[in-house]
Parts: sequence; C-alpha cells; structure tokens
Amino acid sequence: MPMRSAIGSVCVALLLAGCAHSKPPTTSNASFPTVPQKPQERPQTYVTPALGPAGRVEMVNNESRFVVLSFPPGQVPPPGQVWRINHRGLKVGRVKISGPQLELSTVADIIEGEANVGDEAMPE
Repeated sequence: MPMRSAIGSVCVALLLAGCAHSKPPTTSNASFPTVPQKPQERPQTYVTPALGPAGRVEMVNNESRFVVLSFPPGQVPPPGQVWRINHRGLKVGRVKISGPQLELSTVADIIEGEANVGDEAMPE
C-alpha cells in the first residue's frame, strides 16, 4: 500500500510539473524602447457558391473539337449558351452548347482551350 501511494504521488508531481510553464525570457535594451507588435492580419478569403447548374464532361472528340456534357434532370441548357470548362476548379476552356440534346446529355463545341472527361462545366 505505501508503494502505491508513493507512485501516485510521483505521478501527480510529474503532472503538475508538466502543466507549469515559465514566461519566455525578455530581451530588453534600455537604449531602444520596445514597440508593441500588432498581431499578423490574415487576408480574408471569400467563397462564392456556384448557384447555377453544373454539367460534367462525359466524352471529348479532340479532332472535331466537341464534347458531350451531362446534366442533372431538368437543368440541360438550351443551344447557344457559352459555358466554361473547369478542371479541379481552374478554368481550362470554353464551350458553346450546340445540341443535339438527348435526355440529360447535350453536345457543345469547344471554342477555346481544352476539355477532359470528368471536367466540370459551368455557365459563364
């Protein structure tokens, strides 16, 4: 029994010693006044959610410069609209919806840049 209380006392002492902290040493020079430092300000980041419909590149024909885009139900855009193609959030190209439309898919001509299967299409 005395051994348990001794071990318990040592554990408590180590715990209390680990919780104690000391102030960092101050280096002050009497000839230079200390200037209070402002905390570093971080630039604010704004996130804008995409509110419009988003499509997905399902097929790419680089020779004829067109893609097949798929969309959620009820959100297939009409022909004539220009959409941007994003790869992992970065704009890599632009397409113009040309049709034909079949159920949830439509065809778009590549007018600028490139597109890869799996890229996201967003309205401009």
